[in-house]
Amino acid sequence: MNEKAYFGTLRLGVNIDHVATIRNARGGVHPDPVRAAIMAEKAGADGITAHLREDRRHISDHDIERLAREIDLPLNLEMAATDEMLAIALHHKPHASCLVPERREELTTEGGLDVAGAKSNLRRFVSALRDAGIRVSLFIDADQTQLDAAAELGADIVELHTGRYCDLRGDARAKELARLREGAKYGASLGLEIHAGHGLDYATVKDVAAFPEVMELNIGHFLVGEAIFTGFDVSIREMRRLMIEARS
Repeated sequence: MNEKAYFGTLRLGVNIDHVATIRNARGGVHPDPVRAAIMAEKAGADGITAHLREDRRHISDHDIERLAREIDLPLNLEMAATDEMLAIALHHKPHASCLVPERREELTTEGGLDVAGAKSNLRRFVSALRDAGIRVSLFIDADQTQLDAAAELGADIVELHTGRYCDLRGDARAKELARLREGAKYGASLGLEIHAGHGLDYATVKDVAAFPEVMELNIGHFLVGEAIFTGFDVSIREMRRLMIEARS
């Protein structure tokens, strides 16, 4: 693991799910998500994120096995709170596991996890992962009730859902950005490490990257899509440049 990169001021986690989406559209082995992860590291990524869904629509079990074995960067395994996914996480022991809501019919993750409403169920997942030395992240909306619940459960990290902010425009976007900013401040005051992600692109990343409490951004779909036009390494380097510019 690249500890020096991991403990930097603002980290970039690159989600490689949609490299696997393209591969699975035709079958076979190309393009290879592990190759993408290695390329991401060379381009300046600090970590790799992969979501192993129940329906295996993109990342596969074999991908997770290879990522755990072949990459040097910290691996963040996104997963639903199910016994199947817990067993996989405990077997591979990624650097971190991010618990996310998951519905088969959704195209992508549509909102944050209802931690406050599911504390009794989530408690055993958080405890089992932490006992195995895996950092636990909860993907949530920037809501004080959810942040309080995450801290109560003993999560190490919360990842604030930025999808709504990215989808909105004008005053509505500004209001959502303010909500994210306050959520980041409040979560940090509870001792939670603050991450953010979902839907971020070149136009939206700088405002979120500017939050001093945010330690990591996880970005994937945009980087993979932009790679079609400019190359994966170029899209990652440009995202990194914008993040640094926002923090400076």
